[in-house]
Amino acid sequence: MNLIIDIGNTRVKSAVFEKNTIVNVFVFEKQKIISEIKKIIKEYEISDAIMSSVAKISDIKKAKIQNIVKVHQLSFATKVPFHNLYKTPKTLGVDRIALVSNAVLKFPNKNILIIDAGTCITFDFVNQKKQYLGGAISPGIEMRFQSLNTFTATLPKVNPKILDNFIGKSTEESMNSGVVNGVIQEIEGVIHQYKTKYLDLTVVLTGGDTNFLSKQLKSSIFANQNFLLEGLNEILTFNQ
Repeated sequence: MNLIIDIGNTRVKSAVFEKNTIVNVFVFEKQKIISEIKKIIKEYEISDAIMSSVAKISDIKKAKIQNIVKVHQLSFATKVPFHNLYKTPKTLGVDRIALVSNAVLKFPNKNILIIDAGTCITFDFVNQKKQYLGGAISPGIEMRFQSLNTFTATLPKVNPKILDNFIGKSTEESMNSGVVNGVIQEIEGVIHQYKTKYLDLTVVLTGGDTNFLSKQLKSSIFANQNFLLEGLNEILTFNQ
């Protein structure tokens, strides 16, 4: 079995795969990573592992994880199933590398736009020739709400809600419309931009806000909250 470890900006998401099938998914705080990995190793027969991190993790913790299980650290130098044409390949996030890897294997010979809606919203495009061209990065839903509260004197902290009306009739409703409707219009607009240039376009939505957003988007998309975990597993298999 393969152990997949994805260290995000806010939490760790891990999974155990039996070949290409997810056996179990685990979500926990970053400070619990050592104890949680020990629990997983104790419960499952892990033969190989891969770890990606967009957050800082100390060398001490990395060494402790390596003592628990031999783990491959995903980086820009890792062998992947696509051609990276990014101008600054060393700066390309490992999360985006995993998403694109899964996309080209899941949807061969397709133009694919992958939208990862989490702490940040990332847009990644790979063409039908398996050439990764780049994309965009913008603040995620929680970050937008937090910034309104942090950088103003009176605006409250608001939790996202599915829109009943795009016209906010109170301060809280206006903030929710500004953020949630803003994100929806942004995503729909970006999809439209790509579809204008690439008529045969496959769109994938993933990330922590997948379920919340997929209900409100009009565009035809493939929604898969575990797309990144699957991508890491595909990279591990690709390198075995």
